[in-house]
Amino acid sequence: MTEEPKRIAGSRSDLVLASGSTIRAQLLCRAAVPFLQDPPEIDEAAAKAALCQAGAKADEAALELARLKAMAVCPRHPNRIVLGTDQLLICEGEWLDKPGSRARAFEQLERLSGRRHTLATALILLRAGRPVWSHLETPEVQMRQLTTGLITAYLDVAGESALQSVGAYQLEGPGAQLLESITGDVFAVLGLPMLPLLAALRREGLLP
Repeated sequence: MTEEPKRIAGSRSDLVLASGSTIRAQLLCRAAVPFLQDPPEIDEAAAKAALCQAGAKADEAALELARLKAMAVCPRHPNRIVLGTDQLLICEGEWLDKPGSRARAFEQLERLSGRRHTLATALILLRAGRPVWSHLETPEVQMRQLTTGLITAYLDVAGESALQSVGAYQLEGPGAQLLESITGDVFAVLGLPMLPLLAALRREGLLP
């Protein structure tokens, strides 16, 4: 049975966030954007695998995954605008997923250690199932050279949160200590490029 959408940041909510992400919800709340949070029910891994097999580029795949998530939620909100989001991590041509286990998280951090990677962060707004706006950011992140001891200590502190992010780190938490530099929009690294999104919401009449 589908849970009721969570109403956040105000009583009048014409925007629906089609994501279960805590940090994306927090960013909208801190910007005083009224919205409902209604996570989509899709097989994201299968959709991503199909896109990869079809030869889609990472930015194309991120935008399509964002659209699929928004489309899954749209029928429940026919009179609202739905925000779909997705983020893919690309390191030397390889797409990395959320690790799902501590062992896999350790492997991913070893893979990223000392290397530069890209985060393809996609947003899309749908009204009645039709796109009214989309946006893609591709910030680059340089990871520090990580020792086995540092990775172990980080995973001890981060706990389950490390398993829920691509690359096994979260910039808004202790994962910041693993990074050397960021090129591009920090909001995009967090998964929600706020400034272009706020501009789009104003154009659609959802914000003053």
